[in-house]
Amino acid sequence: MDLGLKGKIALVTASSRGLGRAVAEELAAEGASLVLCARNTASLEKTADAIRETTGAKIITVTADVSDPAAIDSVWARARDEFGRVDILITNAGGPPAGPFESHPPSAWTDALRLNFESVVNITRAVLPGMKERRWGRIINITSIAVKQPVDNLILSNSVRAAVTGFARTLANEVAGFGVTVNCVMPGYTLTDRIADLAKANADQRGTTTDAIVGAWESQIPMGRLGTPKEFAAMVTFLASERASYTTGASIPVDGGWIRALL
Repeated sequence: MDLGLKGKIALVTASSRGLGRAVAEELAAEGASLVLCARNTASLEKTADAIRETTGAKIITVTADVSDPAAIDSVWARARDEFGRVDILITNAGGPPAGPFESHPPSAWTDALRLNFESVVNITRAVLPGMKERRWGRIINITSIAVKQPVDNLILSNSVRAAVTGFARTLANEVAGFGVTVNCVMPGYTLTDRIADLAKANADQRGTTTDAIVGAWESQIPMGRLGTPKEFAAMVTFLASERASYTTGASIPVDGGWIRALL
């Protein structure tokens, strides 16, 4: 299947590792050029070099913390100067700390909002006018299964990623007439560093082992295993494609069946 991504320009935030890197790899394999950003320069450059070697994609990198609006401006400026546009925006950021409500001071809520909500709004604000003008665009937000079925010990993520979902669903209707789609993809328990960190946090809180925590998660998943970043990236890449032109305003799980809701 030709996804129609050859020659498209994709901006992927937090793309040096984990889900962001997997999405960048899949988009490059389909012929897209990439703008990659992350906070760690060495890790970002290593990822970019690896993707160039395997796909031949044209890639520019920008070291940036997306919770800083000035850094987002820098990412957009580099993309505009190098490619002249962004056709596909993938918003992604590491999740906020785990823990129950009373463990988080007010500053933790502010930090979570900046990292996981305001960053989405700010980077969307930068790229959307060009998408509307060209009457083609894809905005895909990486959220979490927690927006459909809250996850214990993740009150910050449960709350803030739900806000992203509300933003995306509303924006989808506003820009549909311009050929711009806006969707969210909800990763379930997936083999990333973030999941390893969450397993440790939960194990410490409950006085057990990380293996026991992972085993409990796997027992809740009908497929009986954690997902892989590549499996998640395949869904994102499809939504970024020409083939997904009539899908907008959706939140799609990639979770092995973990979410029990009908809708």
